Amino acid sequence: MNVRPFLNSDAPIAAHLTTESVRGQWVYLPEQFGESRDPRRIRLVAERAGGVIATASFQPFAPGSPDALRLDFAGDAAAFTPLYLALLVRLPTGFSRLLGVTREDWPEVMHFFHAAGFRNAWQSWGAHLDLTAFGAAPFQPLEEKLFLQGYEGERLREDAPESDWEALHALYRIGLKDAPRNPTTTPDPLTRDGLREVILREEAAFVIRFRGEPIASTRLTLRTAAVESEQTVSHPMHRKKGVATVLKAAALTWARDQGYGRAETGGTVLNLPMLRVNSRLGYRPEPMWITWERELQR
Repeated sequence: MNVRPFLNSDAPIAAHLTTESVRGQWVYLPEQFGESRDPRRIRLVAERAGGVIATASFQPFAPGSPDALRLDFAGDAAAFTPLYLALLVRLPTGFSRLLGVTREDWPEVMHFFHAAGFRNAWQSWGAHLDLTAFGAAPFQPLEEKLFLQGYEGERLREDAPESDWEALHALYRIGLKDAPRNPTTTPDPLTRDGLREVILREEAAFVIRFRGEPIASTRLTLRTAAVESEQTVSHPMHRKKGVATVLKAAALTWARDQGYGRAETGGTVLNLPMLRVNSRLGYRPEPMWITWERELQR
């Protein structure tokens, strides 16, 4: 086995191995792989009999975890240890820990992280919902009760007034502050204009108003055949009333009526309120995502 730096000519096989490593849950393209001059981004490949059989990489984990490097593997598990040792020789400075993320039912990477002394530090859940069988009727009595109390839901219009975008961003900040998170589920913070740009480009946003003012929001990322929930949040003064359940049910009904057949969501296992909401809505849990951590010697 030979371990060497990644070359641009390795991009097709790296894309194939990475897609296979996630069981096709995402499809990676060759143009997503390339040689990098950034010393913090290192990719190696392992060869056997002249062919690439595995790849591994270091890269900064996320802005929310600036001290962490992400370690990823794909391909033949027999090459993971040689690739890992070769990466450690090239370890960039300025980082105090390594993080790796894998699903609990992908044994080759789970076994590597356990054997290499990483700590099973955080767990995140994923879930999906068959929208073709989804109905909002069970939630209509709660919706009517909230309506009589002054709560009304709607999809946020693209030409919504600035005051609505300000209120939406205020809810977004509340969600960042209040929701339990781990390094994998911590999003990059967005400005008001950045949030609006993301929504207008690829999302549908929904709000519940109380006497005209947005007090809860949820967003759906619109993909080809599925929608993915993004940050459902209610103002603290309006929690524990079922507002989030009614809001998310309305968003899912809209997605179903638009022809989407599947809804997906996820988050840290510590976010028990959202787990309860999703359970009421009928989401089916999937195998957990595990974030492994290893401290680096200083």
